[in-house]
Amino acid sequence: MSQSNITMITEIHLLGFHNVYHINIFLFILFFMIYYLTTSGNLLLIVVVAKIRNLHSPMYIFLTQLSLSDIIMANSISPSLLHVLVDQQTTITFTGCLAQFYFFSASLALESLLLTVMSYDRYLAICNPLRYNTIMNYIFCLKLILFSWLLSFSVILNHVLAISNLQFCGSNVIDHFFCDLSPLLELSCSDTNLVQTEVTVLTMPMAVVPFLLIIASYCYIICTILRIPSVTGRQKAFSTCSSHLAVVSLYYGTLLCTYVAPTRGQSLIASKVLSLLYTVVTPLINPLIYSFRNNDIQEAFHKTCRIY
Repeated sequence: MSQSNITMITEIHLLGFHNVYHINIFLFILFFMIYYLTTSGNLLLIVVVAKIRNLHSPMYIFLTQLSLSDIIMANSISPSLLHVLVDQQTTITFTGCLAQFYFFSASLALESLLLTVMSYDRYLAICNPLRYNTIMNYIFCLKLILFSWLLSFSVILNHVLAISNLQFCGSNVIDHFFCDLSPLLELSCSDTNLVQTEVTVLTMPMAVVPFLLIIASYCYIICTILRIPSVTGRQKAFSTCSSHLAVVSLYYGTLLCTYVAPTRGQSLIASKVLSLLYTVVTPLINPLIYSFRNNDIQEAFHKTCRIY
């Protein structure tokens, strides 16, 4: 087929949850509340850390970056999700679809790197406390943050540029509530093997390597905690990393269920529900975990409320 005879896709139709018309209003109210609480909760956490000087430590600085990542995730997915629920489907430009994929994927990659940095911070604090302040100084902390942002957004930009060079001339319907990688590539009438290989190769330093580093960090952390003679000392040491461990388990648990678990026989509804867990629910739960399981955050929250 000649290039002149190809009609390129300019708009994409997202079908969303087209089999649940009878509860669309309920779902809209539910996800609107989740979107509001996610954005306000993460913003509040950032404000609290910024206002209270006692929280100006690496662990809480990394936490503000995690909250920013969750805000990006929420604002890249939730608006189109709400629009789908109102109209039972929605239309998005092809450029808008690529932009949504970019910010969604970049926030996922950023969260993976930040969780790795936070696990290294906890490793130093528990396994090497005497050198913690020397190693994890303010400059090194900022370098780790800058590296995480630049690497995640530059790698995902490379994915987007590779996808944009494909030809999209077939169906323009995605049976999902957002533009994920696999549904996008299924619309292409070009050979996508090279892009899929490139994405797989670049996923290693963005997801697999961080996951292995987190596991290694916690192996050392657990061994160190078990060597502490007193029960009180072990409980205190574990409490400093329990929130992070809960967030890591939630983040990688949902991703493994969505992208690694066998999809054969899995319904579209089940796939969409799993996607909701890490795109909508996880950004809401992260600040709640840190707020409810961290006394410093709770005290800082009360101080900030008294100031205002």
